[in-house]
Amino acid sequence: MDLRAALATHRLVAIIRGTDPEAAVRTVLTLAEEGVELIEVSLTGTDALSVIERARRELGPDRPLGAGTVLTAEDARAAHRAGANFAVTRRSGTASMRRTGSNCPCWPGCSPPPRSSPPAPYGVAALKIFPAAEAGGPAYLKALRGPFPHEVFVPVGGVDAVAAREYLNAGATAVGVGSPLVGDAADGGSLTALRDRTRALLAVVGDASPVRVVS
Repeated sequence: MDLRAALATHRLVAIIRGTDPEAAVRTVLTLAEEGVELIEVSLTGTDALSVIERARRELGPDRPLGAGTVLTAEDARAAHRAGANFAVTRRSGTASMRRTGSNCPCWPGCSPPPRSSPPAPYGVAALKIFPAAEAGGPAYLKALRGPFPHEVFVPVGGVDAVAAREYLNAGATAVGVGSPLVGDAADGGSLTALRDRTRALLAVVGDASPVRVVS
């Protein structure tokens, strides 16, 4: 999959980290039903690989489905075998990711000091700014966009609907949203409430300033 293009098109990555595998699978499918195209299952969740495998069977072979908190090459291979077709890792894990042979696109974490240079390593689709608020928030993202106009930045961490609008309008290609969107759904909570939060966030994303990504 062309992850850069998908991030620029859909602008939202839903991040699932649950304690109840059955509920986590239901959460993935509910988000997909509501129109969330990019969904990431964190490997720190309970039985995360089985959640990815079961969700993949339900979603079919082509729907974007990622693995998050990928720390090692073996994590990457296992996630790919389970059905993940993109992965999110720490910056230090990027080289290992490229050695897996899985051709699974990824993006690493990147929280540089304000004056440091954060160019994407070779073969990386995007850069995750995490934790986004502590890194400097929308103002920091806007400052990065000037000297790095072609980088694909994805703020993650503490991003709710209000912050999502601010980050996207400041130049983020997409935003990653976990608990402010998922809530307790992946632990067995209300799917009705999840649907309501999803519709509200998708409306925000749809109203955000357009973004252009250079390949």
